[in-house]
Parts: sequence; C-alpha cells; structure tokens
Amino acid sequence: MATGALCSEQCELTDLIALQRLGRFCLVSSLHDGMNLVAKEFVAARIDGDGVLILSRFAGSALELGGALQVNPFSEEELATAMAIALAMPQPERQRRMALMRSQVAEHNVYRWGGKILSDSIALVPLAAHG
Repeated sequence: MATGALCSEQCELTDLIALQRLGRFCLVSSLHDGMNLVAKEFVAARIDGDGVLILSRFAGSALELGGALQVNPFSEEELATAMAIALAMPQPERQRRMALMRSQVAEHNVYRWGGKILSDSIALVPLAAHG
C-alpha cells in the first residue's frame, strides 16, 4: 500500500525531516530551475541510505544528482511511470542511487561553494589592479 504526504505549506523542521525519512520517494516537480534545496534536503535526510528521488529535469540540481529518476514535470505519464518505478525499485538499486546522491551532496556542500566564491574573487583582485 502506497502512502504519501504533501507539504503545501511550511512544515516544522522536525515534521519535514520525519516525512523525508518515512517517504518511499520524494517528488520535486519544479517547472524551471529552482527547488534545489528540497531535493538535496531529502537526500541529506535519508541517513538510512534508502529512498528514491524523482526530480524535474528542469531543476538545477538535476545536473548534480545523477541517482535521481529525472522526469518532465509537464508529462503526467512520465510522472506516473517514475512513481511506479520508485515504488517497485528493489532495495539494492535504491541504496545504490541514494549512495551516489549522498556522496554528491556531502562533497559539494555550502562550505565548498563559499570557498569557491572566495577563491574566485581573490583571483580577480590582481586582474582589477591591472585593468
């Protein structure tokens, strides 16, 4: 029996994490780049190494999270098929995909992002002095 939850309003953090950990899958169906944190939060919450991420191919995180099932959110057929695949996916395959995504999220975190911005900015200083 499949059950689901929909957060259409802001949830308390503890409730959100509980839902992310209990859900068999998470569907992020953004129609344009956005909702990257929702996808990454689901992956980070899955400390059990299980679960399936169904991710709009239009989300920016779709380029990073290769373990997700990518869908066109305008296609009801693709969404339904992805949900059926997620529910029927064998545990070893779910865990393999989640391990790939958890590694990506752990390695490419906010600290690395901030460090990259700072190092790129510092590299521009000598250019600005000469130009």
